Amino acid sequence: MQAVLNKIKALLGPDSVVDGARAAAELGQCTTGAPRSIAAVVYPSDSAQVVSIVKLANEYGAPLYPVSTGHNWGYGTTPITDGCIVLNLSRLNRIVAPVDPVTGLVTIEPGVSQGLLADYLERQGLPFMVPTSGAGPSASIVGNALERGFGITPITDHFMAVTGIEAVLPDGSIYRSPHVVLGASSGGNAFKWGVGPYTDGLFTQGGFGVVTKMTLALARRPESIKAFVCRIATESALEKIVSASQNIVQRLPGVVGGINVMNAHRVLSMSASYPRDRLGPNGVIPEAVLAQLRARHRVVAWTVFGTLYGTKRIVAAAQKEVRRFLSPLTARRTIPGLTFISPQRADMLDRTARKLPLVRDGIGRTLAMLSSSMAIVGGRPNQTALPLAYWRSGRRVDSSAHLDPGRDGCGLIWYAPVVEMKPGAVTRFVNMVVDLMPRYGLEPLITMTSVSERCFVSSVPLLFDLASSEETAAAHECLSALLNVGAEQGFLPYRTAGQSMAWLMNRAPEHWRFVSQLKQAIDPNGIISPGRYSPVVSARGKAPRRNVAEF
Repeated sequence: MQAVLNKIKALLGPDSVVDGARAAAELGQCTTGAPRSIAAVVYPSDSAQVVSIVKLANEYGAPLYPVSTGHNWGYGTTPITDGCIVLNLSRLNRIVAPVDPVTGLVTIEPGVSQGLLADYLERQGLPFMVPTSGAGPSASIVGNALERGFGITPITDHFMAVTGIEAVLPDGSIYRSPHVVLGASSGGNAFKWGVGPYTDGLFTQGGFGVVTKMTLALARRPESIKAFVCRIATESALEKIVSASQNIVQRLPGVVGGINVMNAHRVLSMSASYPRDRLGPNGVIPEAVLAQLRARHRVVAWTVFGTLYGTKRIVAAAQKEVRRFLSPLTARRTIPGLTFISPQRADMLDRTARKLPLVRDGIGRTLAMLSSSMAIVGGRPNQTALPLAYWRSGRRVDSSAHLDPGRDGCGLIWYAPVVEMKPGAVTRFVNMVVDLMPRYGLEPLITMTSVSERCFVSSVPLLFDLASSEETAAAHECLSALLNVGAEQGFLPYRTAGQSMAWLMNRAPEHWRFVSQLKQAIDPNGIISPGRYSPVVSARGKAPRRNVAEF
C-alpha cells in the first residue's frame, strides 16, 4: 500500500493525496455509522490521471473505491471493505461538451454537481432543467445517475436520461459506449441503447470501472410548471390515494413528473422541531404529542405532492384530471384541500411573507419550504431536503449555510424499497414500517414516489444520534428488520446502504453468481470497489472459489 501511495504522490503531487490518520477526517463521517479504515484519499484532476492511478492500483493489487463528490449520504460515503484508497473525483468537474441547444445533450465529468450545472445553464441562458434530487446542490449528477437515482422532474428516472459513458476499466483501458466508438453523429450519444448487448448498465450500482464522462439528455424547460398539493385528513384514505395516484400517472404520461405521498411524520419533519424533551418511554413521539404537533402545524394524515409540465393549455387540462381524482379525498371544510401553484407564485408568496413579521414562524416557514420545493421541481437545486438529516438532533439548521450531514455528524440510513402500486400492497408496507420502527426508537417517516404507473419507490430515513453507540446499534438492527420483514412481504430495495451488501449477497444466488463471474473476468485483481453490489473478490484475484459456488 505504501509503495503504491508513493507512486500516486509522485504522479499527482503531495497536495492531492491524504493518507494516514488524516484520511478518515478528510472523508468525513459516514452518516450510516459503519466504521471503516481508509488507506488514503486521492484527488486526480483529469481522466488521464485516473488511468494512471488505476494502472498502478492494478499492478500493486491496491483496492480503489471511486466516489464522485462523496455526498452519498444515507447510503454510505465510505468503502464497503477496509483498507481501500478512496478515489475522489470531485476535481473532474468540467462540462466536457456544452449543451446541444437542439437535443439537450450534455457531456459532463463526475465532479459536476447539480449546482454547478444549474449555474452553467443560467449563465448561458439555456432553456433546460437540471435533473434535481433531494441530495442538494453539491451532489454529483453522474453519481446519482449511476446509483439509478430518481426525482420528480420530467425525466423521473435519472439513468434513463444517460445516453453514453466513458469509463476506465480495472486494467487501465478505456470503455466507451458503442455508438461513440463507431462514430455516430452527435458524438454517438443521441441513442441510449447503442447496438449489440447493452453494457453501459454494468457501470451502475457496481464496481466494473471508474466512470469519467457521461452524456445525458436534459429535459427542456416547459412553458408551464404547476405543482399540486393535496392534504388528506383521514388515515384510512391511503388506498384511495394509491388508486388516484395511479390513475393520474396512467392518464398523464409525459405531463406528470412524479407524485410524492408523505405521511404526517414526514411532513412534520419539514415543519416542526423534534420534541426530544417530550418522547415516550420507547424513545419516539407519543400519540398525544404527535396530535398536538399536527394540530399546531396543520399537518394532516397524508400529503400528496406532484408536478405537471407542458404548455399552458396542456397543464390546464391536466389540472382538471388531477382535480377529478384527488378532490373527493380532501376535507375542504376544515383545511385547504387541493392547491395548484406555479414556481413564480410560490416565490412571490414567500417574498411577501418575509416582509410580514407576524407570519415568519408559522405559515411563513411553510411558504419558504413550498418556494424551495418548487425551485427543485423547476430544475433549480437547493438544500430544502437536507435539514431532514438534522431533525432528530433537535437542532435548527440555517438552510442558507452549506449543509453537510457527514461533516456535521448526522445519523442517517435510507431504507428504499420498491412498493407495487396496488392499494393492498401499499397498506401492508405502511403498516410494516409503522409497526417496526418504533420498536427500535425510530420515527416512521415515509415518502413514496411514483417511478412508473406500476410502482412507488419509498424512501424511509432512519434518523439517529451518531454519537450514541446505543442509537447507532438500534438503527442498524432496525434496518435489518425492515430488510428481512420487507423481503418476506415482497418489498425489495432498489439500492442499499453499504453495510447491507452482505444481506443482499445472500439472496438471488443465480444473479450474484453471474455478477461474480463478470467481476472476476473484468477485474481479476478485485481492485475496483470490492464488495460493492458483488461478492468480495480480494486483491490479486485470490478470492476463495466458494465466493462463487456458495451463492
